[in-house]
Amino acid sequence: EGGGKEMNEIKTQFTTREGLYKLLPHSEYSRPNRVPFNSQGSNPVRVSFVNLNDQSGNGDRLCFNVGRELYFYIYKGVRKAADLSKPIDKRIYKGTQPTCHDFNHLTATAESVSLLVGFSAGQVQLIDPIKKETSKLFNEEVSSTLFSIVITCSPLSSQRLIDKSRVTCVKWVPGSESLFLVAHASGNMYLYNVEHTCGTTAPHYQLLKQGESFAVHTCKSKSTRNPLLKWTVGEGALNEFAFSPDGKFLACVSQDGFLRVFSFDSVELHGTMKSYFGGLLCVCWSPDGKYIVTGGEDDLVTVWSFVDCRVIARGHGHKSWVSVVAFDPYTTSVEESDPMEFSGSDEDFQDLLHFGRDRANSTQSRLSKRNSAESRPVSVTYRFGSVGQDTQLCLWDLTEDILFPHQPLSRARTHTNVMNATSPPAGSTGNSVTTPGNSAPPPLPRSNSLPHSTVSNAGSKGSVADGAIASGVSKFATLSLHDRKDRHHEKDHKRNHSMGHISSKSSDKLNLVTKTKTDPAKTLGTPLCPRMEDVPLLEPLICKKIAHERLTVLIFLEDCIVTACQEGFICTWGRPGKV
Repeated sequence: EGGGKEMNEIKTQFTTREGLYKLLPHSEYSRPNRVPFNSQGSNPVRVSFVNLNDQSGNGDRLCFNVGRELYFYIYKGVRKAADLSKPIDKRIYKGTQPTCHDFNHLTATAESVSLLVGFSAGQVQLIDPIKKETSKLFNEEVSSTLFSIVITCSPLSSQRLIDKSRVTCVKWVPGSESLFLVAHASGNMYLYNVEHTCGTTAPHYQLLKQGESFAVHTCKSKSTRNPLLKWTVGEGALNEFAFSPDGKFLACVSQDGFLRVFSFDSVELHGTMKSYFGGLLCVCWSPDGKYIVTGGEDDLVTVWSFVDCRVIARGHGHKSWVSVVAFDPYTTSVEESDPMEFSGSDEDFQDLLHFGRDRANSTQSRLSKRNSAESRPVSVTYRFGSVGQDTQLCLWDLTEDILFPHQPLSRARTHTNVMNATSPPAGSTGNSVTTPGNSAPPPLPRSNSLPHSTVSNAGSKGSVADGAIASGVSKFATLSLHDRKDRHHEKDHKRNHSMGHISSKSSDKLNLVTKTKTDPAKTLGTPLCPRMEDVPLLEPLICKKIAHERLTVLIFLEDCIVTACQEGFICTWGRPGKV
């Protein structure tokens, strides 16, 4: 659009149906000198938030890492300008870099906060940036009193007895004051308790449970020690994990291209999904826990139904790898009327019920009711966003036509079941379709997509998809089926010549292009990884270039959206009416 200079121009505002989002330059956080960070070879910039629930009304705190530095600031959001001259805490590490971090929201007070920090050399540090204390160090054969020495040691040190690879993700277990989970580039995850030591010798493990492409071990010792559990998941790095909103399930994405969803307590595999090609890099849950969105090296966002264990849509808008996906709980909406009204004016939109901190539980229960009620008296639209290495922010709407396909089209599709006509997947009981009580909404630019029929055994743990194509429908998203196929394969062909550095284990890309090599583990065209034409293709509501360097952070807050790029700039975008 426009090409040339306009195309490379960085946007400072954008409009969606709810109004204008504006970049707030005074609310930008970075290193105190505001100099762009030279990010070559550095770990991604990450941002963590916590609210201290103090009486001042300004309880938000912000932590971010840039290179070997870690900063902790008061976050003033859309209200006041950022004061970068006064970080509450600042740490500079030598020989290892912070890679990720997470606050314990349960225990946070105005006087104390527990922050976990993972490092490129494999350690995990527990610090209190308010008290400026370092309380414990995990995955290091040394007492916490020696941490100042350890943190300056070479990352080649062999003292890390549990895992020597980079920490990719660290999170407190929901509802726990002491348990936390750590993922590594080795493909392993470890469950720790802050009250226990790591021991002075390498842990011995005993198999607890084994399944397809995963194993869980307990730590075998006379006295309880860390790690409590060791998970080995898939092949290659475990890039990210996310707990479901109720804390009962764990979604993991790996470099082998698989999403794996586990029951956390029983350590059972609930379901799996495979990327179109390449590794999966990021994952998030919808606020009600019914859908999971992933992003990765196939440049796509993929929406997976937790209940049906199947891909229900893909979104194409990014021109490079997708680094973060996140749902916007404050714009995910429930409405007591016909979904056609949802595409109305701004006044209509203001009447919708929003997720808010004070309403999250009631709206969540309404979402549950919406998804379980046969008559579906209310309509729902989920908003989620993604940022990528293409420096672009995309916003997406997951609407009624995707979530609850309409019967006439779905029936038409059962007559053109080309993929699985001869060999339906195990557990499939045919195309029993549930119809919403409303007529199809008009075509919208945000997701002019073909519906996908809902299978009857929704509670089944097996992945089920009908794999059918509606050949009689000329429009698929906003391209015809024929055009989309041609353009997609042409794009794949171009892209695949430049992706030689992706592990062959984690990709089906050569099969997609040449179709000469046979991969015994090939999943394309199966329920694990439907073909592009077999599922609806979402188009982004907006797709804007908002940074000079790759984007690494996307967080939705009540009055703003927070993004960050690899140069170390944390940006605040005021929501409509909140500036």
